Amino acid sequence: MHLDVIGAGPAYTDRPGATGASYLVRLGDSSVLLDLGHGSFARLAGILDPATLDAVVVSHLHPDHFIDLVALRHYLRWEKPRRRVRVIGPAGLGARLDALHDEPGFSAASLDVEPLSAGTMDIGAFTIEAARVTHTESSFGFRVSEAAGSGASAGPSLVYSGDCGRAEDLDPLLRPGDALLCEVSFGPGPVVPGANHLDGPMVGELARRTRVSRVLLTHLQMGFDRDATIESVRARFDGPVELVDPGYATTV
Repeated sequence: MHLDVIGAGPAYTDRPGATGASYLVRLGDSSVLLDLGHGSFARLAGILDPATLDAVVVSHLHPDHFIDLVALRHYLRWEKPRRRVRVIGPAGLGARLDALHDEPGFSAASLDVEPLSAGTMDIGAFTIEAARVTHTESSFGFRVSEAAGSGASAGPSLVYSGDCGRAEDLDPLLRPGDALLCEVSFGPGPVVPGANHLDGPMVGELARRTRVSRVLLTHLQMGFDRDATIESVRARFDGPVELVDPGYATTV
C-alpha cells in the first residue's frame, strides 16, 4: 500500500502550506481517501483524478476533516458530470453539506453518501475496519488492509487514529507490525482537560504496548515544538517516529 499525506493540519495553524487532514491510500488501481479537510482538494487533484477514487471515508463531522467534500462535489458536478464518488461518514454528513449551501440535494447531486458504523467493509482492493474513538459523539479510527483475494500476501496494515482523545480506543485496531498514523494535537503535552485529543506521551505508550512498526505523527496544533513532540514519543517507543507534512509519501 502507498500512503500520500494530502493534508496534516489541525483546525487552525500558522504553518504555511498546512491544510486540513487528508490521507490517500493506494494499492494497484484502487484508491481510498481518509478524510478531506480544508484546502486539501488541490493537492489531491495534483496526484490523481479525484473522480477515480473508490471512496472517501470520513472519520468525524468536524470541518477540518470533511469540508473539502464541497470542492469534490463541485468538481464532479461541473468537470466530471458522469462520475460519482462514494462517501462513507458518520450519520448526518450529507445533511451538513446540504445545510451549508441551504440546498437540499446538494451533496446527492454527485456524491453517494453512506452512513458509517463500527465494523468491517471492503472497498476496492482494501478492507477497512472502523472502530469508535473518543472525540465527538460519532468519531472513528480506521485500520486499512489489503483485502483478501487482492493477490498480495497478508502483511502490515495502516491504522489511522482520526481525532482521538483516548489512546486505548485504538488498541483493538492495532496488530504488531502495523504502521500507526496518529494525531498528536497537543505535542509533548499535556492535553487540555476536555479537549479529547492526544499528546506525544500517550501516542508513545500506545505504540509501545501494541508493538507497531513505526509511528507517523500528524495534526500537531500551532505553538508546539516539532522536535520536542517527536522526542516525547521516542521516550516511550523505540521504533521509528516521524512527524508528517503534506507531500510526505511512503509505503506500508
